[in-house]
Amino acid sequence: TNAHVVPDTLKSEEKETISVALGALAGRPPEVRTAVLAGLDRDHDLALLRISGAPLPALKIGDSSTVREGEAIAFTGFPIGSVLGLFPVTHRGIVSAITPIVIPSATSRQLDAKIIRRVQSGAFEVFQLDATAYPGNSGSPVYRVDSESIVGVINMVFVKGTKEAALTNPTGISFAIPSAYLESLIGQATALNLK
Repeated sequence: TNAHVVPDTLKSEEKETISVALGALAGRPPEVRTAVLAGLDRDHDLALLRISGAPLPALKIGDSSTVREGEAIAFTGFPIGSVLGLFPVTHRGIVSAITPIVIPSATSRQLDAKIIRRVQSGAFEVFQLDATAYPGNSGSPVYRVDSESIVGVINMVFVKGTKEAALTNPTGISFAIPSAYLESLIGQATALNLK
């Protein structure tokens, strides 16, 4: 999932936990399982969760370095889950650009020292998608339509105007973190567990 959807701290006195809802399928109600944070990469907005219970089917992680502009992709998640319920929804689109994560300013007056430092030291390429993601799609796997191998993770939507506009007037521009960063995070978490 994304680091921005995982709480910074849990209130232990209130027995607060991380829970993951497995979507309703084939007449089954949603299943809720507890999860623990197994890895975190705030720089790339990724979080790795270890989910309790029986193992779940997994998709293969693909090579994000081979993704090209114009390639067909899909992503499955739970957009606007509080309204639509916990039913998985799949969206299709294309990779429209491979671009630095820094969103350009409309004018040079909007540039500040923080943005310039980010561009110089920490910008990395992300996939710009011609596909509409909504609140609740954060952390959704982005996969190749032909092979179903994961090549990215949805992390943000370009919004014009207010946050509510993402629902009422979506831009159709979404962004995904390449799966290479997910593989790196899994490798780091695995190495820590082996020690």
